[in-house]
Amino acid sequence: MKPVATLSRRRALQFFAGAPMLPLSSTFAGSLLLAGCGGGDDVITPPVVTPAASYSGVSFSSMPAPTLANPAAMATTSVGSVMTVNYSDSSTVDFKLAYQPFFVTGDMVSDGKGGQVLAGGYFDIDNNKIIDKTVAGKERQYFSDSPDGTSLLSVPGAKVDGVKGNPVFAVVQFEYTSCAQDGKTDMYGKLPSPIAVLTLDQDVKTGKLSLVKYHNVDTSKVHGLWITCGASLSPWGTHLSSEEYEPDAFAIAGSAQFKAYSQNLYGDETKANPYHYGHMPEVTVNPDGTAAIKKHFCLGRISHELVQVMPDNRTVFMGDDATNSGYFVFVADNEKDLSSGTLYVAKVGAGFSIVPGDAPAALTWIKLGSATSAEIENLATTLKPTDIMTVSKTDLGAGYTKIVANGKTEWIKLNSGMEKAAAFLETHRYAAYKGASLGFTKMEGTTVNIKDKIAYSALQNIQASMVAGDKANVPGNGVSVPKALVAGAVMALNLKGGQKDDKGTAINSEWMPVDTKALLAGEDIMADALGNTANPNKIANPDNLKFSEKMRTLFIGEDSSQHVNNFLWAYNIDTKALSRIMSIPAGGESTGLHAVDELNGWTYIMSNFQHAGDWGGIHSVVKTTLDPLINANYKDKFGAAVGYLTGEPTQMKLNKA
Repeated sequence: MKPVATLSRRRALQFFAGAPMLPLSSTFAGSLLLAGCGGGDDVITPPVVTPAASYSGVSFSSMPAPTLANPAAMATTSVGSVMTVNYSDSSTVDFKLAYQPFFVTGDMVSDGKGGQVLAGGYFDIDNNKIIDKTVAGKERQYFSDSPDGTSLLSVPGAKVDGVKGNPVFAVVQFEYTSCAQDGKTDMYGKLPSPIAVLTLDQDVKTGKLSLVKYHNVDTSKVHGLWITCGASLSPWGTHLSSEEYEPDAFAIAGSAQFKAYSQNLYGDETKANPYHYGHMPEVTVNPDGTAAIKKHFCLGRISHELVQVMPDNRTVFMGDDATNSGYFVFVADNEKDLSSGTLYVAKVGAGFSIVPGDAPAALTWIKLGSATSAEIENLATTLKPTDIMTVSKTDLGAGYTKIVANGKTEWIKLNSGMEKAAAFLETHRYAAYKGASLGFTKMEGTTVNIKDKIAYSALQNIQASMVAGDKANVPGNGVSVPKALVAGAVMALNLKGGQKDDKGTAINSEWMPVDTKALLAGEDIMADALGNTANPNKIANPDNLKFSEKMRTLFIGEDSSQHVNNFLWAYNIDTKALSRIMSIPAGGESTGLHAVDELNGWTYIMSNFQHAGDWGGIHSVVKTTLDPLINANYKDKFGAAVGYLTGEPTQMKLNKA
């Protein structure tokens, strides 16, 4: 046993004279030094200094699902959860959660230049407003009812007029607008998706975020944007966007949707090129709250829901939101640069299951090709679909290969020397041609748990191509379940290095998915009294996924046609606690999810919603009551909120002040 350390007054003075001064309390430092003025050698025992309590974990209370006992709660964003932060000394701090929008689309907000701009407004290739003329005498600029992917970030050296605290930024993309103001004209996919940078003033004392400036990003240099869905923040601080439901180049001549898109973008229904869409845009925010955008053409032309870049800054795991979709991975040649690399698609082994607790099915990887973005953009601009391959709805005999892509059976014949063009411009067809497991349906968000090296992937629905006997199911491709689970599931994929492709060549990544198994699953039910056709106390139709490393929590946003109100959930992967933390207005979808562990010391959960009051069969019980409330809250259903979860008494933080 070591003796207790003591200091004489003289030794104490010598000690302090030779040591750097720490920020000790004035009481302790003053009494110790003053005691040395008596000149003796009395023994002084220093006080025991208790180290500050450190963060040890977080939990969320689960709020009840709203009912018609409180119609107002069903018709807005309702939050009834408490976030409890736990510390090493067994103390806790509670934050009562609430929702704070920056705006509702259709609001006029500051452009930072003394003027105003329409939030969620649409612009053509020349940055002119696109006008809705469907109601005579009430012409107005189109604006979105469907904000989606959001990234909250900071930029070194940022300086924006009007910011009094810390300047931070949110990049927000707007997926589509449902209809024109006449309430009858369908506008889905007929307008070029806008994307905006919000300059936010972060209060240094409370963490509150306030909108200062809205900047619409000029997308003309990337041919405009197409149906931008989910998004993620790259490890190097850029916003990684998406273009889902790539337009079918072989059917474009008969596509009224694509003709309308081209007309609204270019003023010419024949000018837009389908091969310019279905790629991965990247937005870099500038210190003044403006931004630059580029589009990466070498990550495969698929139904990009969103991508997740792994910690190596090179490996990109992608969500593919389609029928007959697949697991795709892109490995970049260089860190923090997605302009060149190699594209792979998975083959699923035996034993695939959607039952949580079942053993995983192995994944192996087929190399589709290597390319630069520049060369694929050039091919996209110069090639016609028939230059790449022939596609037939019937078997034309020798030289044709039967595939199933996007829910349809086709026979294709690849033209000589067109492998690279097929791999990056006709990615779904080429992946099926190469024998990949294109058997998933509605593969949505992806995210990564870095500590455990696990990726998570959402399957909104498990039906159609995933079900044995369905016309879109491909026997023997590894993806086949005996019965549909419309409520969907979240899959977990272990990540490892040392993998080889189908030719035996090493894959240059330590973050390749090697297997897949179910983590959480929904539950289909007969309609309950409110109209839910999936168990309201379980996830249903998972879409947005974001994992928080420090909170050890997987956040799950729903795009559910089975829950009367869609929910935002928090699932602790250690305790297995599943907590409902927010309810979306009935008929709406939970979008824009981004979990930020710390930004200047504060913790944020970003969340938007889409198309409130988009009524379906499950809403027959509630529609009459809720419709006037939602109309009043959200501009007759044309508006939707962009915002974040706040805390009381301050914004959430994980470390004690």
